[in-house]
Amino acid sequence: MSLEEEVGRLLTERGETLAIAESLTGGLVTSRITDVPGSSAYLVEGVIAYANEAKEARLGVEEATLIAHGAVSEPVAREMAEGIMKRAGTIWGISTTGIAGPTGATEEKPLGLVYVAVAGPQGTVVRRNVFPGDRLAVKHASSEAVLALLLGSLQAPS
Repeated sequence: MSLEEEVGRLLTERGETLAIAESLTGGLVTSRITDVPGSSAYLVEGVIAYANEAKEARLGVEEATLIAHGAVSEPVAREMAEGIMKRAGTIWGISTTGIAGPTGATEEKPLGLVYVAVAGPQGTVVRRNVFPGDRLAVKHASSEAVLALLLGSLQAPS
């Protein structure tokens, strides 16, 4: 069973809902979730917020957070996941933000740097990753990482 199928099975069994905020992955995570038949029972909303202005307007990310930490950061991933969850009124919110390349990297923020976040009933968890490979490989690895983090959160004792 794929990650998205297992996530869908658990959300359906529990009658819980999900909203997705994507930057780096550009809709890939939402696409994977909607590839599962019956996903309309638990997926409420997906937002692709690539520009900082969209992160602020659509997800409630604070301008001060973006200025202080940059779009590719733990605090922004956290605010994205929490913001989409609040906006959509769901039990779960997930987010992705990162640098897929080939440009945009710095010494502090290398190519492949990705933050994924899951907001839910037990709070918010953010993971930092650095994935190797080209743009598509980083996007795919990021979608795997956020779905794995969501699955782990769904399986955690409450």
